[in-house]
Amino acid sequence: MTSSLRNRVAASSLAPLAALPTRLAAVGRHNARMLRDSGRWLVRSREHTNYTFELTALNREHLAWFVALVTDRPVAEIRGYIAELDQDDTLRAHIRTRTEASPRRRLADPVARWHKRLGWYALVRATHPSHVVETGTDKGLGALVLAAALLRNGTGKLTTIDVNSEAGYLIGSRYAEVVDLRVDDSLSIIPALRGVGTFLHDSWHTYEYETAEYEAVSPLLAPGALVLSDNAHVTTALPDWADRTGRRFSYWQERPEGHWYPGGGIGVAST
Repeated sequence: MTSSLRNRVAASSLAPLAALPTRLAAVGRHNARMLRDSGRWLVRSREHTNYTFELTALNREHLAWFVALVTDRPVAEIRGYIAELDQDDTLRAHIRTRTEASPRRRLADPVARWHKRLGWYALVRATHPSHVVETGTDKGLGALVLAAALLRNGTGKLTTIDVNSEAGYLIGSRYAEVVDLRVDDSLSIIPALRGVGTFLHDSWHTYEYETAEYEAVSPLLAPGALVLSDNAHVTTALPDWADRTGRRFSYWQERPEGHWYPGGGIGVAST
């Protein structure tokens, strides 16, 4: 088809019909990729919730820049922290051992895949908080990552909270030395805490409950504290709270590598 003919077709009522094969091909490629990734995951993974995956190389680079901007640290330093966690074979071995020994081993993968937790780790390494609080422990993968960062810092403790008495089964060994696991409703525990340098919401993901956690922790925050949301890709709870309290809000979105899940993200409110 000549250029002039293409232009005449594009300007005519036949344009939608002429473009249909190209549109079908684009959708077909996308759906084929999703089916491939979904099928691979169904065969290879045991996970049924809280999916773990690798990030694309470009997404990891964007994460490094995001953390550098939030913490006002050189991006080379942040890249180093991300590589540090990636190369932590001791932590990977610990996760494999604890997973395979768990009664829930048939519903969890023993291979450590960090995705957004790379950002959690780098944020703690860059800011050296004395007290990190995480709501929503689940199996304890995030708690382990945060504990590993605190141990590298040589200071600080983690309070992690979950209503499930079976939560945190990955926590153990030297990592447990800096972790205080509380089994209760987060809104019952938070008011008794002090000097919170990093707060991470990852519990009940409703706007109302997430907001209630921020309101509860607000008077307990140390100067310069970071407040993180694992749910900022779903609700506006954190940016709304940041706006009300005179903080800045920043957001980074995950881009999974070879996984059907579209990814979550990291929301951060900072002063």
